[in-house]
Formats: sequence, structure tokens, C-alpha cells
Amino acid sequence: MAATESATAFGQARHLLASPAPFRRALARALPDRPFSVAFWDGSVLPATAPDGAPQFVVRTPEAIARVLAAPGQLGLGRAYVAGDLEVSDLDGALRVVGTWSPPAIAASDRARLLVAAALATGPRLPPPAPATEVRLTGERHSLRRDVAAVRHHYDVSNAFFALFLDDSMTYSCAIFSRGAATLEEAQDAKRELVCQKLGLQARERLLDVGCGWGSLAIHAAQNHGVHVVGVTLSPEQAELARQRVADAGLTGQVEIRIADYREILGEQYDAVASVGMVEHVGEERIDEYAQRLAALLKPGGRLLNHGIARLRHDDAPPGPFSERYVFPDGDPLPVSRVIAALERAGLEPHHVEGFRDDYAETLRHWARRLDERLDEAVAIAGEERVRTWRLYLRAARNGFETGFTSIFQVRASAPTR
Repeated sequence: MAATESATAFGQARHLLASPAPFRRALARALPDRPFSVAFWDGSVLPATAPDGAPQFVVRTPEAIARVLAAPGQLGLGRAYVAGDLEVSDLDGALRVVGTWSPPAIAASDRARLLVAAALATGPRLPPPAPATEVRLTGERHSLRRDVAAVRHHYDVSNAFFALFLDDSMTYSCAIFSRGAATLEEAQDAKRELVCQKLGLQARERLLDVGCGWGSLAIHAAQNHGVHVVGVTLSPEQAELARQRVADAGLTGQVEIRIADYREILGEQYDAVASVGMVEHVGEERIDEYAQRLAALLKPGGRLLNHGIARLRHDDAPPGPFSERYVFPDGDPLPVSRVIAALERAGLEPHHVEGFRDDYAETLRHWARRLDERLDEAVAIAGEERVRTWRLYLRAARNGFETGFTSIFQVRASAPTR
């Protein structure tokens, strides 16, 4: 007990000795016009120069600055936020600042002052360890082994966690409100039915559901269109609940859920293939192979519906290090033109392309609100770090759709009849 009390007292004393004053003054000099305020652990505040309503960044501990010094930019800020060393009064407002504010060029002398002041503010300390929820994947990018690790990092948080903010069907992809739906449940049902209609499903046909999640599309297609479905996911937690939901619906003989990758489905033939919310995980390295594999699974004249997020600007960089380490490791939405090119190279004929950018923004708005309404439960299930990550991720993703950084497209294509 004495050792613990001494360590706590030492930490508190070190925080008191680490004064943010030099850093606050250097920051004010470097950024004379600021659409945000910054509060520090000693109670001092660098006020915003913008009108009222500007978001406030709260530097709760010197470790926040130490993290940014160790990894300048997005990764250091992300680590500080996930660890709780950095708070934000208004996440939506902060994302607006990030998306619209153009900071001035900082003179070399001011940059030097900032670095020295930041070092003084942190005091004599080593960089804190990365938060426990940070992941660093190893091995060949988009190899089967690495893809398994990437998918499970995102999806094997807890079924109960996702149930806090998804609709009752546990559909974790863009809902469609633009067809007249008033609720998230109605919008997800409209999306599932639209996928089935675009595929022209007929009774007793075979449907492959790639990236089946918790089985919502597979169950819908079997119940409403009489098809036999094989759904595949890399997440054991998803598969376990999907199988239970299939059994509860009385569809065990009609719907099969496998833990498998699309590259592991060999020698089978299907009338239709649906890939919903999965192509974002494929990457430039595998997109042509992905299209070829799915094309090979289609019977002559078979239909494909590919539904996925896409970058709208070809010269934009892939997702940054925060998403890579905390949200979607190896996730890389490609331009829809690149996806279509891969389908054509695989011998498929595209027939229809439809975008749902506004629909996904609205979907994410619902998810973020639902999660915020159940934060205590979310923390109890997944822990503070995961919940902070998801609150930021849902809003950042929505912001991407609202500003035109990303969109989402359904591409319908078919295999040759001979």
C-alpha cells in the first residue's frame, strides 16, 4: 500500500511540476487565429478567437502532449484521445474544425518554440505506452492470415456492444432512407429487400452472402424469396449469433453460416452473389482477385450485387494511421471505377450503379445517437478505450459522407450466359 501511495504522490507531483504555461504561450503565438479553445490540466485556458460555440480541446494530462511529441499528427492525437488524456467538448464541432480550418504556415522559429515548450510541459518522462486497443498487424498485407486478424479486431468486440446501436436485425451496413423509410429498422429492411430485388432472386435458387455479418440479409432472402443461402464471415462471434438467429427463424435447413474467407470457397456454383459492406476490406492488392473469385462462383448468367464504400477523389490518400491502428486495420475503400474495372476484367458485365451517400450519413447519425444514449452499458461491455474510438469513428465516417470524401455504391453485374 505504501509503495502504491508513493507512486501516486510522485505522479501528482510530476504533473504539478510540468507547467503548460510555456506551451500555451507558444501555441498562442503560432496560431493567432483559432476556431477552438484549449484547456489544460492546471485549469488555464487558451481561448478561441472565433465566435462562441467553438469546440474545446481539454488536455487533461501532460501525457497528451508527450503522445503527440512521440507520434506527431493524427496517430499521436488519436492515442491521446483514446487513452483519455485528451478530451473534446464537442466531437462534431471538432470534426468540422478539422475539415474546414486551414491553419497558417508556422515559421521555423515558432515551430522550434512549440517543440521546446511541449518538452517543458511534459517534464522528464518517457512516452506513454500505446493504448491497449491499438493493433499493429504483421505479415503480408491482405494475406488470408492478416485479413482474419484485421476483421476480428473490428468485429469481435462483442455482439452485445453492436446490439446497443444497430437495429433489431443487427445489420451493420448502410440503411436506405431515400425510399421512404422513417426509422432505422425500416431503412435496413428496405436495403435488404432492394439487394434481393436487384439480384432478381427466385425460389430455390442458391445465394452466396459474402461478409454475412450477423445473418440479416441471409435470413431476409430465405424468408421472403425462398432461396437457399450460404453466408460467410471471418468473425467467430458473428457466426455464432448468426447461426442462432437462423435457428430461431426456423431456417436451419435453408441457411448455412460458415467461418470462411471468400478465397476459401472453391468448386461451388451459385445463382447469385451478394457482397455487402465487404469490398472495403479487400484493398488494391486483392481487388482483381476478389472479382475473379466471385465471378468463378457464378453460374452462367448468374448475378452479382457488390455494395461498398468508395473514395470519391482518386488522389486522396488511404485512411490514416488512426483508422489503421484502432478502427479498420487494412481498410482501403477504392474508387467505384476501380471496382467496376475489376469486375469487367473478371468477365462480368456491369448493368447498374447507384450511390447512397446521403443514406449512409443518415445511418451513421442514427448509430452515433443510439450509442450515446447507452454509453454506460457500452463502457461496461467494451471498455472506455473502445467506446471512445467508436464515438469518434462513427462521427468521422458520417463527416466523410457529408463532405463528399466518401460515398457508397451498389454495382449490379452478371456473368456471361455461356
